[in-house]
Amino acid sequence: MTLHRRTLMGAAGAALALPPLALAQAAAPVADALAPNPAAFAKARADFTRGTKPQPQGLLLELPALADNPGAVPVKVKVTLPITAQDWCEEIIVLAELNPAPLACRLFFGAATGSAEAAVRLRLTQTQTVHALARMKSGLLLGASQSVTVAASGCGM
Repeated sequence: MTLHRRTLMGAAGAALALPPLALAQAAAPVADALAPNPAAFAKARADFTRGTKPQPQGLLLELPALADNPGAVPVKVKVTLPITAQDWCEEIIVLAELNPAPLACRLFFGAATGSAEAAVRLRLTQTQTVHALARMKSGLLLGASQSVTVAASGCGM
C-alpha cells in the first residue's frame, strides 16, 4: 500500500476537526446532566418505600444547616430504635432531592451488626432537602429529612 501526501493530509485534517465536533455535541448533555432530576428522586423514594408511609420517629439524620463546602457535606444517619435479634435495620438510603443523581448513599446491615449508623460525606449541587429512609426487618419504614443551605463556591458546583 502506497501512502500519498494527499491521503495523509486529509486524514490529519479530519482528525483535527473531530475534537471540536465531539466537544460541541458533548456540551449540551452536560448542562442537562447537572440539573435536578425530580423523576429519579421520586422513583428512588417509591422503589424504597413500596407505597408505605415512613414513620417520622426512630431515625436520626444529622447534617449542618449551612454547608460551606458543597463538595463534602458531612451526613450522619442513625436508627434510634432498639436493634434486636428479631428486628434490626436491613437498609438505609440517603437521597439528595435536587442532585442530578438523587440516590447519594445505600447502606446494608445484618442482624449481627448491633447498631445501624453511618457517617458519610455528600456532594450537593445546591440548597436542598436531604432525606434518609431506613427499612427494619419487621417491615417498619423510618424516615427523616433536613434542609441544608449550600454556600456556592467559585468553581460552580
